[in-house]
Amino acid sequence: MKVYKIETVQHVNASVKECWDFFSSPKNLQTITLDNMSFKIQDFDNKRMYAGQIITYTLRPLFGIKINWVTIITVSKENQYFIDEQRFGPYALWHHKHFFEPTETGTKMTDIVHYALPFGYLGRMMNRLIVENKLKTIFKYRYNKIEELFNSKVLVENQIDKKHLIFSKL
Repeated sequence: MKVYKIETVQHVNASVKECWDFFSSPKNLQTITLDNMSFKIQDFDNKRMYAGQIITYTLRPLFGIKINWVTIITVSKENQYFIDEQRFGPYALWHHKHFFEPTETGTKMTDIVHYALPFGYLGRMMNRLIVENKLKTIFKYRYNKIEELFNSKVLVENQIDKKHLIFSKL
């Protein structure tokens, strides 16, 4: 199984508490997800994030095909970090870490995703041809949306350089 890594770093002009308040609410996932993915939360317990919380949703990430996705928050340390993992969905592995660190001007947010696709060689080919580019688009959109929400400016796509959005093979 080939494991891939995505890492984003973003500086936000808001306190760690403000960032945490936004990102610890599963309801806000839809706000930072592309509209054309038809993202809809199906079930969660209407509570702030906590270890053991299960979130189920549907989305249409490719070719309009609807998929069900179930994630669980495996670890959550308030105002510092949380980890979500796929329990059911399109990936053989999806492990997503979110870190929040205070800075002099606000908060440094770091996202690290490790993912793998099923189907061996076919999955690696799908990653190269479709999935990697789709994930880049999703994370660029998320980056820009966070800029809009917290920093009151929208970045154009090519301003997100390798220092901010890193894709690598492990």
